[in-house]
Amino acid sequence: MSTVHIHPSRKDDHPSTEYLGLTNEFQMEHAKKVEEVRSVLKEAGEDTLKALLMIDAVQRLGIDYHFHGEIEAVLERLYTKFNMSDCHNDLYELALGFRLLRQEGYYVSADVFNNLKDKEGKVQGKISQDIEGLMGLYEASQLSIKGEDILEEMGDFSSQLLNAWNTNDDQSQARIVRNTLGHPHHKSLASFMAKRFLSDFRGTERWINVFKELAKMDFNLVKSIHQKEIRQVFKWWKDLGLARELKFARNQPLKWYMWPLAVLPHPSLSEQRVDLTKPISLVYIIDDIFDVHGTLDELTLFTEAVNRWEYEAVEPLPDYMKTCFNALNGITNEISSKIYKDYGWNPIDSLRKSWAILCNAFLVEAKWFSVGHVPKTDEYLKNGIISSGVHVVLGHMFFLLGHGITKRNVDIVDDFPGIISSAATILRLWDDLGSAKDENQEGHDGSYLDCYMKENPGTSIENARCHVMLSISETWKLLNQQCLPPNPFSSCFTKACLNVARMIPLMYSYDGNQCLPSLEEHMKSLV
Repeated sequence: MSTVHIHPSRKDDHPSTEYLGLTNEFQMEHAKKVEEVRSVLKEAGEDTLKALLMIDAVQRLGIDYHFHGEIEAVLERLYTKFNMSDCHNDLYELALGFRLLRQEGYYVSADVFNNLKDKEGKVQGKISQDIEGLMGLYEASQLSIKGEDILEEMGDFSSQLLNAWNTNDDQSQARIVRNTLGHPHHKSLASFMAKRFLSDFRGTERWINVFKELAKMDFNLVKSIHQKEIRQVFKWWKDLGLARELKFARNQPLKWYMWPLAVLPHPSLSEQRVDLTKPISLVYIIDDIFDVHGTLDELTLFTEAVNRWEYEAVEPLPDYMKTCFNALNGITNEISSKIYKDYGWNPIDSLRKSWAILCNAFLVEAKWFSVGHVPKTDEYLKNGIISSGVHVVLGHMFFLLGHGITKRNVDIVDDFPGIISSAATILRLWDDLGSAKDENQEGHDGSYLDCYMKENPGTSIENARCHVMLSISETWKLLNQQCLPPNPFSSCFTKACLNVARMIPLMYSYDGNQCLPSLEEHMKSLV
C-alpha cells in the first residue's frame, strides 16, 4: 500500500506554527458576527433562491456549522415542494436546490431535470447561454447515483458547454468556470477551497459582506484551534519515540494530521482529530514495515502476532517489530479506554480485528511480490481496498465520534459496509493511477494499472488510466447512494466518509519533484 509521503528534504520534524492567542474582545466580536449572520439567514424568509444562495455561501465559506438549525429549516421547506413541477422556473435555482438537498441527505428524484428537455427529448437550447445555470447543473450532476441517466446526461451537456465557454474574454468568469469544472463543490473540501471562494465571492447585497466578515474571523478562530492540535500531535509523536527507533519509516506527523483536519472539520472535534492522528500514523508505519523493511518470514510472524494479540506471539519478533507492536497495543488500549469512559462501549475487539485484517492484506501483497505474482484486477482490488487502511481509520473514527454506538451499528462497521469500502476503493484506485510516486521509497507496492494491463494485453497506459478514472466515477455514485436514507450512520460520520474521498486527490497528486504542491499550499494556509 502506498500511503501519504512527503519529500525527504521537507520532513516535518518540528511544527513551524505558534499558538495564535485570541483576545476576549475578538471572541465577543466573533459571537456578535455569528448572530448577525443568523439574523440575515432568517430574514431570507420565503425567498427560496436567496435562501439557497446564502446556504451555498456559508457552506463554501466553511461557516455552516454555526447555522445547522437555520439551514435545516430552509431545506425542510424546500423539500416539501421540490418535486412539484411548477416550482422550478429558474435553472440555477433548480440545480442548486437539488444539490443542497442531496448533500444534506434528502432524497429528491433526478426526474426533475427531465423538464429541461423539449418534446423530442433534446435539452432545450435556451439554457445553453445560462452560464450560471450550467455551472449549477454541472455541480448537481456530481451527486448522481447508479441508474440516473438524466443526471449523467446533464453533466456531460453542461461540461461540454462550460469547457467551450472557458476561453471567453471575461477572465474573472472564466476562472470561476474553470474552478467549477476542476473542483466541483461536492467532490472538494470546503475548508480547503474557502479562500478561493472568498476571493470570487462578490456582489452588491449587504449580506455578502457580512458573510465574508464572519468567514475571515472564523478562519483565525479555527486556525488557532488547529495550531494547538498540531502542538499536541508533535508532542505525542516525539514522546512515542517511533521516529528514533524505526529510522527506515516515514516521519511525517503534520502530513498525517492533515487527514483528520480535513475529515472532521467541525471545530468542536479537536480531541477526536488528535486521537485519530494516532492510528493513522500506525497505518503508515506498519505499511513501511511491510513495503520497505521486513522480510517475508518477519512479516508473517508480525501478522500472526497482530491476529493473536498475545505477548507470547510477540516474543519471536525482531526488536523493531516489538517496538511497533508495543506502540500499536498502547494506542489501541488508550483509545479503547477513552471511548469506554465517554460512551460506555469498549471497542477493543473491533479495533484489534481491524488491525488484523489490515496486516493480513499487507501480507497477501508481500507474498505476491515475493514470487512476482501479478493478480487479476478483481483479486487485487478486493485486497487493495483493505490494504488502503481506510477501514481502520474510519472504524476508529466511528467510535471516537460516539454517535449511534449500538451492537447493530458496530456489527455493520466491523463488516466493512459500503460507505467505508467505497471510500477505500476510491483511495486505492487514485493511489494506483501513477501520480502517487513515493519519494525515494523503493517499496513493494503493486498497482491496479499493472494488473489491468496484464489482464488486457495491448491496452495502452492512457486507456488503462481512463478505465481507472471511470471506475472512480462509478464508485462515487455508489458512495453518493450510501449517503442517502436509509443510512444507519450519523450525519457527522457520513460526511466524514465523504471527506475521506474528497481528500484523496490532494494526498495522491504528486508533481514531477515527488511533492504534493496542492496539499502543501493548503497546509500553509490552514496551519
